[in-house]
Amino acid sequence: MKLIFLLFLKFAFPSTVYAHCPLCVAGAAAGITLTRWVGVDDSITGIWIATLLGASSFWLTNWVMSKYGDRIKNNLHLFVKPFFYLLIFGSTIWSFYKFQLIVRMDQIMGLDKLAFGMLIGGVSFYLLGLVKIKHYFPYQKIAISLGSMAILSLFDYILINYYI
Repeated sequence: MKLIFLLFLKFAFPSTVYAHCPLCVAGAAAGITLTRWVGVDDSITGIWIATLLGASSFWLTNWVMSKYGDRIKNNLHLFVKPFFYLLIFGSTIWSFYKFQLIVRMDQIMGLDKLAFGMLIGGVSFYLLGLVKIKHYFPYQKIAISLGSMAILSLFDYILINYYI
């Protein structure tokens, strides 16, 4: 019983806080799985899957750079972020096709809807991560990221329902 209480205290009062914490990523994953259930279009779901994957890859990159950043020579550190980003996206899309989670869907511009959403969401999230913005309030970067993905989802909704 003491062990359970100590573990509870360890997780109830963490010593370090991360912007893209594992609990946030798990919560986002649970929310994404519910989108199919409530009937959200697959391309919009793809945008939010891309946001989840992007946050996970940034989190992994930050962890790798904190552990091994001093061992990375010269300008190779510039390639770490895009490498992990492409690795996570590539492996996810590959696994979706490998286990036939995408191939049964409708298409937009020659891509399956989920892959289309992941592509535009992934590119947008990565480009948004490159922009240097002056900080005016706490969690501004997360608010801007989520707001941008919400606007992109609205644009995708209008594209699907009125133009395609």
